[in-house]
Amino acid sequence: MNMKNNFKKKVLLKALLLSFLSVLFLASCSNDDEPVKDDDVEIIDDTPSSTSNYYKVLRAENFGYTLADGNELEDKAVLYYSLVDNKAVGSEYRKTSRWDLGFSGLYSSFLSGNNGANTGNLGSGNSAIGGIYIVEQAFDEVVNVPNDAVFKTGDRIYGTDDAGDFGGGVGWYLYDFDGIFVRDGAYDNAHIAYALGEPLLLKSGNTVPARTLIVKTAKGDYAKIKMISVYKDILKREDYTRKSPKMFFTFEYVLVPKGSTKFEIKK
Repeated sequence: MNMKNNFKKKVLLKALLLSFLSVLFLASCSNDDEPVKDDDVEIIDDTPSSTSNYYKVLRAENFGYTLADGNELEDKAVLYYSLVDNKAVGSEYRKTSRWDLGFSGLYSSFLSGNNGANTGNLGSGNSAIGGIYIVEQAFDEVVNVPNDAVFKTGDRIYGTDDAGDFGGGVGWYLYDFDGIFVRDGAYDNAHIAYALGEPLLLKSGNTVPARTLIVKTAKGDYAKIKMISVYKDILKREDYTRKSPKMFFTFEYVLVPKGSTKFEIKK
């Protein structure tokens, strides 16, 4: 009887031990299999870029969102655009090289390129090698691709121009808070953003020179950009009003491949 009891005890102990080990194993597997929830992990993106958009004038129209009146100073969602593919890119692809131009900050109007090496960049940690630069020249006058050393790789690099309100240096648009820099200060003429793709004559008699943005894309191509308007379906400056739907960015650009030294139009 003692032998039988001892055998039963051994079997029971073995069963309990196996059960305990199984629980530990399952718990370990559960922890190992949990998905990574780190927003800073780069998404592996092997999607090939378009090669059909080189050497021609491309256009983006009404890219953006509606900003309610009265919230002019509120930071809105970051917007992403692929210059290579000429289309909007969702924020879920922030940590990829799929986008080339980021819109963030005030009015979502401060622009940056996509560069993973700069910890302050929107795409920090990804494989992108882009940047952004601005010149005080008209779009058609910009012929040469600048040296890579001039491109800035941080976030919110170019936005409001010093010639207007809330100036942030040389910018791609002038913000007229009271409507007195460009117009007569009437209610409908206040809170207007003037893109500087063309020279802008001020009431003072001074002229703000045209600006052209130059972007090194995430994968090393180059684009020169003429910013035209931030108002939905409204392209003429005289037609902008305080209540015009915004921010809807319209711009034109020319894209040339990596290694180019000139902005050529062949198509």
